[in-house]
Amino acid sequence: MHDRAVKDILGQSLNIAVVGTRGIPANYGGFETFAQELSTRLVQRGHRVTVYGRSHYVDSGLREFDGVSIRVLPAVRHKYLETVSHTALSLLLALGRGFDVVLICNAANAFMSWMPRLAGARVVLNVDGIERKRRKWNLAGRTFYLMGERLATWLPHQVVTDAKAIQHYYLEKYGCSSRFIPYGASTQKSGDTGVLRHLGVEPGRYLLYVSRLEPENNAHLVLQAYKRSSVPYPLLLVGDAPYSPRYIDGLKRAAAGANVLMPGAIFGRGYRELISHCLCYFQASEVGGTHPALIEAMGAGALAVVNDTPENREVVGDCGLVLPFRQVDRLTGLMEEICAAPEKYESLRCQARQRVARCYDWEKVVDQYEELFCSLVSGGFTQRRRGAERGREDSI
Repeated sequence: MHDRAVKDILGQSLNIAVVGTRGIPANYGGFETFAQELSTRLVQRGHRVTVYGRSHYVDSGLREFDGVSIRVLPAVRHKYLETVSHTALSLLLALGRGFDVVLICNAANAFMSWMPRLAGARVVLNVDGIERKRRKWNLAGRTFYLMGERLATWLPHQVVTDAKAIQHYYLEKYGCSSRFIPYGASTQKSGDTGVLRHLGVEPGRYLLYVSRLEPENNAHLVLQAYKRSSVPYPLLLVGDAPYSPRYIDGLKRAAAGANVLMPGAIFGRGYRELISHCLCYFQASEVGGTHPALIEAMGAGALAVVNDTPENREVVGDCGLVLPFRQVDRLTGLMEEICAAPEKYESLRCQARQRVARCYDWEKVVDQYEELFCSLVSGGFTQRRRGAERGREDSI
């Protein structure tokens, strides 16, 4: 870290690295959207930011995106090795690049949090949700994530949780006081309908599910409930997952013959178009922290129907519909009620947008990260300065 006065650190730009995601521009999931929104806004505020991306997600020739420096590196294409192999290489190559702060995403990377500290950087770890509960992991994977949770409480300078339920988990289980900073979202609605026309659906006349297509995200429960219903509108199951081909194939077989569309993953403007015009949006996940797609859908004015988990309840508050999705018949009945009288739920759509503007505004989120980064850097400098002063006093 450079020897600068505290007032200079707070008044000048920081040099920040973001590692542990697939990279930007975002074309996969929540962490990638988070990295893009955070990094571009920090650059607009005068900071220097580098985001490390994976070569099979980001164009290897890309060097800059909206003012953010991009470093594209390879990763081992394996479910258990992709994240950690890329993060390890990113952190190794980040040494000596003068970063003031390194933001690491994903608790799986916690065991590498010591590496940036060798170069004097302050390390912040966003742990996301309780990843070890995902069914895709075997015993070794769950054990590794459990170890990551424990190391997250020791190795970084600061742990960040994006849901109060996860913050409470770390406090109760490990006695770790994490910093709660929520995920962000926009409240802009899209007026475009090009993607809808391409898919053959009409505004306000389709049901929408968006998530990675993995078992604990329960697309199969939404599909079961829909197939039992008399709903006249199509269901869109939007998403993909690189390591769940068997599950996805099962969904496609179950959807055959029904009025169900599975267009794969859709990002950017097309994604915002879908959440802006849907009759209702389903958040069926049962594992993880705050689910970005849910906040984004609420911000676009979608009627949110969510699986009954602490994290989902925390996000929707009283601005959505909550029920246990494993009670498939209840979910079927709710689908039919929404389609029969959509106007009945218009107030919830308005309240959801207001809640996102109040609690999940991106600029407010970035304010909190910027304050955290500056306080960590200035605090580290203050400790070193006091140590030097004590050393001079002892020599007198």
